[in-house]
Amino acid sequence: MPEPVVVAENLTRLFGDFVAVDHVSFRINAGEVVGYLGPNGSGKTTTIRMLLGLLEPSDGRATVLGYDAFLQTEEVRARAGYMSQKFAIYDDLTVWENLSFYGGVYGVTERARIEATLARVALGGHEKTLTRSLSVGWRQRLALAIALVHQPKLLFLDEPTSGVDPSARRVFWDLIYDLAGEGVTIFVTTHYMDEAEYCERVGIMREGKLLAMDTPANLKAQTLPGPVWDVFAAPLQAGLETLSVTDGVLHTGLAGNHLRIITRPKMTVRRLRAALTAAGVEVAAVERGEPTLEDVFLSLAKGD
Repeated sequence: MPEPVVVAENLTRLFGDFVAVDHVSFRINAGEVVGYLGPNGSGKTTTIRMLLGLLEPSDGRATVLGYDAFLQTEEVRARAGYMSQKFAIYDDLTVWENLSFYGGVYGVTERARIEATLARVALGGHEKTLTRSLSVGWRQRLALAIALVHQPKLLFLDEPTSGVDPSARRVFWDLIYDLAGEGVTIFVTTHYMDEAEYCERVGIMREGKLLAMDTPANLKAQTLPGPVWDVFAAPLQAGLETLSVTDGVLHTGLAGNHLRIITRPKMTVRRLRAALTAAGVEVAAVERGEPTLEDVFLSLAKGD
């Protein structure tokens, strides 16, 4: 059985008394697309920076592509690509000049390689465009090209679609899966719950802790304590307050024009209707909902 591409064992990072990453352990196999899901400040970026040797762990260890992530940092960085949240793209340079500069850092100087990389991210024809004139989505493509120019077999993408529109996000994920189809292992962080659905496995982070890591389907099937319900009632605020204190209801929240709740396994429509009606809330419908990763995250974060 091949060795995992990434192995993290009790990886921990302290900043003074603040625990940014708290004894995190996981493995990533070759060719996987693994998502790291969590809100801003949950420890996702700090984890990546330790795996790349940019931060020394306070405890634990990690190997990346068979190398010690901290003691053999040059070997790791030469073989892995990294697209950070705030990649240093030079606004006064053209697309071609930016990619040529960073390619040179990796020893890539062949014109054909640079042209092929631009074509891969659909930036062909924009070689002479000044970077400052690119939209956020196009800048993200350039940042991805820079991470890919040396043809790494492992790619770290830190919130690559942050700030771009849904259409551009979809195109970006198409690129990610094209790369995965060619055997590139991808570790991608995001705080978009819908994006995590695209991943083969998902790790869920909160306050420095890795709460769970599994396939989206397994997380939904095994992590939720009970069924999810969509409740259509009026007024919504009264319904929210009522269900928040109803026995057997574990989480209640607003979801557009209705309420989204997670309950214990034996909850019934009749009990939910009765609780709302007793509080003077008019009930239009109570329906079983399809679980999402957001439901999983809320359940894990609450500790139910």
